[in-house]
Amino acid sequence: MACAGCTTNSKDGEPLGCRSNGNCSTGGCNRLNTYDWLASMDIEDVEPFHVVEVSFKNGARKSFYYNQPFTRANTGDLVVVESQAGFDVGKVSLSGELVRLQMRKKRVPEDGFFPKVVRKANERDMEKLDEVRQSEMDVMVRARAIARTLDLNMKIGDVEFQGDGKKATFYYTADGRVDFRELIRHFAKEFKIKIEMRQIGARQESARIGGIGPCGRELCCSTWLTSYRTVSTAAARYQNLAINQAKLSGQCGRLKCCLNYELDTYMEALSNFPEDAEKLRTKKGRVVLVKTDIFKGLMYYSYEQEAGRGRMYPLDLPKVRSVREMNKKGEFPDDLENLQVEANLPVEVEHDYGDVTGVIELPPDERNRRKKKKKGGDGRDRRPERPPQKDKKADDDSTTPPSPEAKANHPKQGRGRGNGTGNRGRSGRSRGNKGRGDRGGKGGGGGDKAQ
Repeated sequence: MACAGCTTNSKDGEPLGCRSNGNCSTGGCNRLNTYDWLASMDIEDVEPFHVVEVSFKNGARKSFYYNQPFTRANTGDLVVVESQAGFDVGKVSLSGELVRLQMRKKRVPEDGFFPKVVRKANERDMEKLDEVRQSEMDVMVRARAIARTLDLNMKIGDVEFQGDGKKATFYYTADGRVDFRELIRHFAKEFKIKIEMRQIGARQESARIGGIGPCGRELCCSTWLTSYRTVSTAAARYQNLAINQAKLSGQCGRLKCCLNYELDTYMEALSNFPEDAEKLRTKKGRVVLVKTDIFKGLMYYSYEQEAGRGRMYPLDLPKVRSVREMNKKGEFPDDLENLQVEANLPVEVEHDYGDVTGVIELPPDERNRRKKKKKGGDGRDRRPERPPQKDKKADDDSTTPPSPEAKANHPKQGRGRGNGTGNRGRSGRSRGNKGRGDRGGKGGGGGDKAQ
């Protein structure tokens, strides 16, 4: 299996692969791959070193094994190695003198005990390995369902089967300690294999799963990063980055490891900037530091009474030091207008927007298709017919509102309660017996509003 960056065979188009010799441009063939440059050279070791580095599941896990002389396994060979519960199948990633350097880097003693390399893997071993690798996804989905039914606060991120299929390691993440004794019994009953639970962090989970970062390349933890340093928001502040948790967090939900890559350079550059220069005094008023341009070596100040909405004055480092020394002596410059430098600020361009009303339209065939009526197979319209609407003007002429002229000439009609005659009024309103408005009730007519 090869990645998209590998070359293909001209005959059948099968990917040739880079064989993990350092030519892979994406690292997708083997995560955390190493290039054994000594193995590609015809150089014999004066003192052969019989410990080799073997990687499992495309570099997701690596370990050191004792390479017996009769196996004759070299870098790139698939081998069968000893395990605590049977045998496992891996690939020799490093051999010879480079293994000694790798062990020194990881602080592994050379005279320690190492499991043995049994032999080179054959076709039957590879078929068995492919069979168990294909079942890992289904097992992980089923394991997550079992953990959810037991109400365990944990997330199973990956499952790794042993080469012989007799053991499986479940990698999970959790906020605290999880009592999974009951879970292991359910797993052993369900999968009929030996179970090993291993807790990992969020960064290790992201390294095992892999993915593409916002830079467009594969995650650093999946390709080359082996040690995880602590990342804090102070690294973003030193680099003048906005504290936006969504942009500063990686796929693991933690702060990006790349925030530490250039931190030392920024710290060295900031050491050249003057300290205690956040506030300066002038005869016009006090100025405060708004921002710092580390690349150009400029410090932007603004007057305190105009902070946030006033003009900013860029000053270079020598002028800031000179103003600070003047303030210590009790002297104040007249204004920052004569001290500022040209910062080549970006000019705001006013964009002209045109009227595009009626310009953007649907294609003619799309318009015709949307206007077409929905008809049945016989060509008749299947939509339900609406009942005919009645003409309100013809039905009831009495409800026709009067014209404005009639309203002006006719006295306004009020609300009344008549007593039979409808002539007695109170406070400018006459009252009838049981009538409202211009219609009187029984035995009484509506009263007219007093003029």
